[in-house]
Amino acid sequence: MNISSRFAVAIHILSVLEMNKAGVSTSDYIAESVNTNPVVIRRIVGMLSKAGLVEVKPGVAGAKLAKPPSRITLLDIYHAVHVVQEGSLFGIHENSDAKCPVGKHIQTAIVPVFSAAQKAMEDTLHEVNLEQIVRKIHASANGTSSE
Repeated sequence: MNISSRFAVAIHILSVLEMNKAGVSTSDYIAESVNTNPVVIRRIVGMLSKAGLVEVKPGVAGAKLAKPPSRITLLDIYHAVHVVQEGSLFGIHENSDAKCPVGKHIQTAIVPVFSAAQKAMEDTLHEVNLEQIVRKIHASANGTSSE
């Protein structure tokens, strides 16, 4: 099992919006880049809009970033598309045998580790912004290093 692909698709969508800011980025245009159905793009753009990351005007084709890419962190995007509920990146089985010493105490042993791992991941996502991602895309497209 892995984290929902909505997160990667949302980063892709926002990167397209930034890199094509002079053009019109319709759901069809973005869907072609992502290689998915435009309905999927519209649903995720709706989530990003609700989170204040993109602007969409009714009756007008296309969307645009609601703020500079340097002010949009990967953590913002992660939260916007509801990849997982807060504190629940790792699922825990609920009905262990309370008569078994492992079953009775396993959650106490692993929940703090899971919480620390999720916090570390979220801290990393907070340190990376969309501008850095777009810069890496440009560098890769041009065959240069973005470091």
